[in-house]
Amino acid sequence: MSAGIALERLGIEVELVDIDPRWRVYGAGITIAGATLRAFKELGIYEDVERLGYVGHGIRVCSVAGEPLWEVPTPMPAEAGVAGCGGIMRPVLHQILSARIMDAGIPVRLGTSVINLRQDPARDTVDALFTDGATGRYDLVVGADGIYSWTRRLIFPDAPRPEYTGQSVWRILTDRPDHVDRRHYFLGGPAKVGFTPVSDSQMYLFVAERTAREIREPGELYEAFVKLLAGYGGMVADIRDKVTPETEIVFRPLETFHLPAPWHAGRVALIGDAAHPTTPQLASGAGIAVEDALVLAEELARDGTVPAALDAFLRRREARCRLVVDSSIEIGRLEQVGAPPEQQTAVVERALAKLAEPI
Repeated sequence: MSAGIALERLGIEVELVDIDPRWRVYGAGITIAGATLRAFKELGIYEDVERLGYVGHGIRVCSVAGEPLWEVPTPMPAEAGVAGCGGIMRPVLHQILSARIMDAGIPVRLGTSVINLRQDPARDTVDALFTDGATGRYDLVVGADGIYSWTRRLIFPDAPRPEYTGQSVWRILTDRPDHVDRRHYFLGGPAKVGFTPVSDSQMYLFVAERTAREIREPGELYEAFVKLLAGYGGMVADIRDKVTPETEIVFRPLETFHLPAPWHAGRVALIGDAAHPTTPQLASGAGIAVEDALVLAEELARDGTVPAALDAFLRRREARCRLVVDSSIEIGRLEQVGAPPEQQTAVVERALAKLAEPI
């Protein structure tokens, strides 16, 4: 949707295709780094995110007992005009973006996806065959279809497959106390625990656990989740004691991989997790996806030819996206081996400082 908004603003005729017939999004909250808020501002949705989600500054690092240890700053340049971090519910962000899509008059085809893509160098076009039997001819096809991207498999059939990192993440949505004005980490225990405000009244709690790759049935989640938090005090204990078997608990194994450059073949390009899937440790996966959309539009506006724009896009994006992926993987590795909290947060600080630089 970010790519659709950015390209339509250039006067490019855009068609959005989504496999979900009801155009939904799944998951709990999403943590937002300052660089992501800057990208939202450039996209024109920062005020909506500020109003409907949460924006603030800093990360409070606490002990397992819940005692504050230190603050991790989340500075952004003053000229960016945004807060240093934030959070929002995924469905709310989806509503903000989809409303912009509809207001722009961008056609959205739901309940279909691409079966095949055939490039015609003589015409400088891409012919797409869809699952509903329809066809289309395009100057550019952008695959923004996630870590299991079918677009990626069509243009790079030998690309690496997602691999399990050794961690899984638990998430629940809960009430936000009035005094919780920033993100929190609780480090030093058997798992990394944290929470992020996502609105005036709600926050989500996450737990990153080292475990063998497994799929848990919904009926198994409650007891395992409460047991995992048994040794934590403070606000984590307060939240744990309010969890019931009826609480909606999301459990997901974390996967990632490195896709070698280039991230395009001819006139078919990959952005977001389709090109550089990352784990959530740096809270920047969505941010670099939105940045991808903005930079792609900038390069198309600058050069005007698709091949040159895609080459320039890769030059601007590869190192920055690798920073996010590599830093996230390193933070996850340190979490799994029980590295000192200072060592874990040092990687976070270095990466966030780098991401605060201009795109």
